[in-house]
Amino acid sequence: MGKSATTPIKVGVFFGGKSREREISFAGGRTVYDHLDRRLFEPVPIFVDSLGHFILLNWPYLYQGTIREFYPAVATSPSDLGIPLYIESIDTSNPRAIEKYIAPIGKKLEAADFCSHFEMAFLCLHGSYGEDGTIQGLLEWYQIPYSGSGILPAALGMNKVFQKRLLKDAGFLVTPFLILSQKQWLGTNNKAKVLHNIIAIVGFPFVVKSSMQGSSIGVTIVTTPKMDDFTTAINRGFFMEEMDYHTWDQYTLIDKKDWLNKLTDVREGIGFPLLIEGVVFYTPSTLLAYIEGHFVTKKTTILLISTEAEEEIVIESFIQGREFSCIVLEEAKDKPIALPPTEMLKENVPFDYRAKYLPGIVRKQTPMCLPAALLDAIQKDVLALFKLLNCKVYARIDGFITDHEEIILNDPNTTAGMNPSSFLFHQAAEIGLNPTQLLTFIIKRSLEVRKETYKGYLAASSLLEKLENIL
Repeated sequence: MGKSATTPIKVGVFFGGKSREREISFAGGRTVYDHLDRRLFEPVPIFVDSLGHFILLNWPYLYQGTIREFYPAVATSPSDLGIPLYIESIDTSNPRAIEKYIAPIGKKLEAADFCSHFEMAFLCLHGSYGEDGTIQGLLEWYQIPYSGSGILPAALGMNKVFQKRLLKDAGFLVTPFLILSQKQWLGTNNKAKVLHNIIAIVGFPFVVKSSMQGSSIGVTIVTTPKMDDFTTAINRGFFMEEMDYHTWDQYTLIDKKDWLNKLTDVREGIGFPLLIEGVVFYTPSTLLAYIEGHFVTKKTTILLISTEAEEEIVIESFIQGREFSCIVLEEAKDKPIALPPTEMLKENVPFDYRAKYLPGIVRKQTPMCLPAALLDAIQKDVLALFKLLNCKVYARIDGFITDHEEIILNDPNTTAGMNPSSFLFHQAAEIGLNPTQLLTFIIKRSLEVRKETYKGYLAASSLLEKLENIL
C-alpha cells in the first residue's frame, strides 16, 4: 500500500458565513474540527466571514467564544462605543484593507485554490449563502465533493414560503398561513386592518416567521392583540426596528449603549449595516449621533431597516401540541432511516434562539414519550418529506403532534446543527453512534452521493477508495 493510501483525507470544515446564524455555525465548526477521526481525516478550518471571504483560520481562534471576539481583532479595529463589531461595520472598500484584518487570524483563500488545501468540504454553514444551495453550487463548479444534500434540496429546505405551498400540494397537513411582503407592510397606513385580516385567516394566537432564516431567528409568537406587540413582531420578522422619541428620551446613556449592543448582535438585533430613509449606517456611533440629532428637532418615529431585511414573512396559526425534532440518516441510496424523535419539554418557554442553544432552558426527551404507533407515524411522515425534497445523506425535520394526534411537519433542515448538544448527536447516540462515528458516516455517505449523482465523480471515487484503504 502506497503512502498516499494511508494519508488522512484533508477535509475543509466550513463555518461562520454571511447569515444571521454565523455564530451557531462557528460553534458547530469547532465541534466537527474536534471530533473528526484523525486517523482518517485531517481537518482544515475554513472560516467564512460575513463579507464572503474564505479564510484558512489559524486553529487557536476556533476556541474563541464568538466571532466578534477575534475578527476584526481589537488591535486592528477597536470596538465602537465599547461594542465589538462584525467585519461588515468596518470600511473595507479598498481590497487591500481587508488584508490587515485577515492577516492576524489566517490566510485568505480564493475558491479556485480550494483544491490545494483540502480534498472535500464538510459544510457547517447555516442560513443564506450556506444552507440554500449557494456554497454547494460553488463547490460543484470546482468539482470538490461536499457533505450533505445537493443544490436543489438545500434551496427548497431554506425557503419557508415555498415549503408551505409544496407541503400543502403534496398532501401534508399544513396549518392556515399567509404571506406578507415587505412592500405590503411598508405601504399600508392601516396596520390594524392587517392584524384583523391575519386573525380572520390564521386565527389567534399566531406565529410570525422570517421566510429565509433558521435557528428560530426572527420568530415571534403573538399572544395579545395589542398593536404595539403586533407591530414589533412583524418588524422583527422583516428585521426592522422602530425607535420613538418617548422611549429614547427615557433611556440613560447606559440604556442606549445596551440597545445598540443588542442591535449589533445578529442573533437578536437587526445588525449592521442598516438603513434609515435610504441612508446607510455602519456603526453604533454614527447611528447614535443620527438619532440624537433627529430627536433634537423632530419627534417622529425612526424606522431602522437591515440591509439584509426579508422580502417576505410567513404568518401561521399557532399549533397547540407537543414539539419534536427528528433526524434522518440515509443508510444507503434510497434507504433513509428516521431516528427516534426528540421532544422539547419547554413548558411555557418559547423554543427561540436562546432556548435552542443555551443549556438548561429547555429539556430534551429522546425518544419522546408516545405510543409506538404514533412514534412510527411521525417517522413515516418525516421520511416522506425527506424523500419529497430529495434530501441526501442527512437532515433534521421539525414538527408538532397536536392534542388530536395530528402530525404537522415544518422547517426541514438540510444542514443540522453541529454543536455538542444538537439533535443530530443527541439522536445518533440513541442508535449507538458517538460524534466521531457519526461524522465518519456523513463523510463516507456524502462521497457516495457525489459519486452517484456525478457531482465531482472522479474526486469522490478517488476519495472513497482512499477511505476504504485507510479503514
